[in-house]
Amino acid sequence: MISRKHLFFGFGILLIALLTQCTTSTTKTTGIPIVEFEKKPDYRVKFAPVNDSLRKLYRDSVEAYFSGLIVEENFNGMFLVAKNGKIVYERYMGVANEKTGEQFRYDTPMHVASISKVITATMVLRLVDQKKLKLDDPLNKYLTDFPYPEISVRMLLNHRTGLPYYGYYPDSLIPRGKLLTNQGVLELLKAHHYTLYFPANTQFSYCNTNYAMLALLIEKIEKKPFPKVIQEEIFDPLRMTNSFIKTDTVLPPNFARSYDSRGNFEQWNEFDGIYGDKNLYTTAHDLLKFDKALYSGKFLSKALKLQMMTGYSYEHPGKSNYGLGFRLREEEGKSTFIFHTGWWHGNTGCYARLQNDSVCIIILSNHYTKRVFGINQLSMLFGNYPFAPLIDTKENFMSVEEAKEKLRKKAA
Repeated sequence: MISRKHLFFGFGILLIALLTQCTTSTTKTTGIPIVEFEKKPDYRVKFAPVNDSLRKLYRDSVEAYFSGLIVEENFNGMFLVAKNGKIVYERYMGVANEKTGEQFRYDTPMHVASISKVITATMVLRLVDQKKLKLDDPLNKYLTDFPYPEISVRMLLNHRTGLPYYGYYPDSLIPRGKLLTNQGVLELLKAHHYTLYFPANTQFSYCNTNYAMLALLIEKIEKKPFPKVIQEEIFDPLRMTNSFIKTDTVLPPNFARSYDSRGNFEQWNEFDGIYGDKNLYTTAHDLLKFDKALYSGKFLSKALKLQMMTGYSYEHPGKSNYGLGFRLREEEGKSTFIFHTGWWHGNTGCYARLQNDSVCIIILSNHYTKRVFGINQLSMLFGNYPFAPLIDTKENFMSVEEAKEKLRKKAA
């Protein structure tokens, strides 16, 4: 028999547990507290179903592509194609860790290099939706040490700042063996006030420094470390359980390592402590969860998604462009091919969304290979999209040697 004392004690514990998960408010008429349970955001989207015959067509066609052009190169990594939110084909194969022999699984986190920029940009736009900043605000409204008042948040997002890439800074300014941080990049910009490569907002030049500054902006506004903000605002709500932002070079055995095309381990360098532009570890499954959320008006407003996936740089003719965190291939009379590539050490990959046809394509490899940049060939299976290389060799207006020389002269 359960005594009345024990019954009341158990009921009290249950009541306390319930009250810790809710908030209270009062009615205007009586002032009596009303218990209101906190609701977690729901970013689920209902897609149209794909019939079995069409699903089989997609699966067979994608498998033929993967087997013919990818597997023959001894692929190491993950590959996934989804239509209307449902996976039609996926493969996980090869070695995640050459030292331990750990094989790739669907839940093996790996570094996705510049695909990280999509997450950083999305977080900035969510802050805009929350009215915590404006896209055309100057960055130094928030980061007062940033020495370029003419550069706005939008220009950082679409790579139209003219800022120099931190990877080209003179060796004398960056101690070997010590990780450079996002704050360290800002301090170097402040101390040396490098001349912009071109007047702000006059042309496009892809630059990781832009997204390193955006990560600092997010930290400044949210008053939390960037990895924590992304975890709370994106990974947790979307149940991206195998995703995180790395801030150091220590990796547990189940994380994928990075290797060159011959299987040699890629050593860390002093730039591996910078995040926002890279340092996202994730999986194809988690990226698909993120992709589906982008169809939700609750996750990101329709107006901002339109700005995110619209080109901003038309100084030179061509199909290549860049939105706010997404690369684009645009061509009159065709649907825009929306994507982002990644390349850091031996990690190469591509995340593409054929938005007009609700298709997501993800390929990630931890052994360097350019074959991952050919997945746009699959777009022809689903719709009418521009067919153009996903690697644009003309996206930077000056050579690496010229860019480094400009910085050396300034530091001298």
